[in-house]
Amino acid sequence: MSTDAASGDDDLKERVTNFLRRNFPQIQMHGGSAAIQNLDRENGEVTIMLGGACSGCGISPMTIQAIKSRMVKEIPEIEMVHAETGMGGGGHGGDGMAPSFPGEESGEDRDGDEGPQAPF
Repeated sequence: MSTDAASGDDDLKERVTNFLRRNFPQIQMHGGSAAIQNLDRENGEVTIMLGGACSGCGISPMTIQAIKSRMVKEIPEIEMVHAETGMGGGGHGGDGMAPSFPGEESGEDRDGDEGPQAPF
């Protein structure tokens, strides 16, 4: 069972990585990076950390929103995406940026409104 679970986690991790490369090549082109910090297949949650130039970028909140809204649509196993820029020691409180997005807490309440879109 653990071998199958590990294989499934590797497959899901690869699909998430490919999703980021395919949908957001601008992150790397502009000196940023996107890495999977945590992948919880059982709960359908993934945590993505944006780093490099993304940490100080003014459009990183839009990039995060685009990742969140697109990934749950494209990868059925993913139900919740947590994404941070790496500023402020975890993205909650402190002196760094802690982006919040329309409908983030309420889940499915705003199906038709995905909030701001990244300009790419």
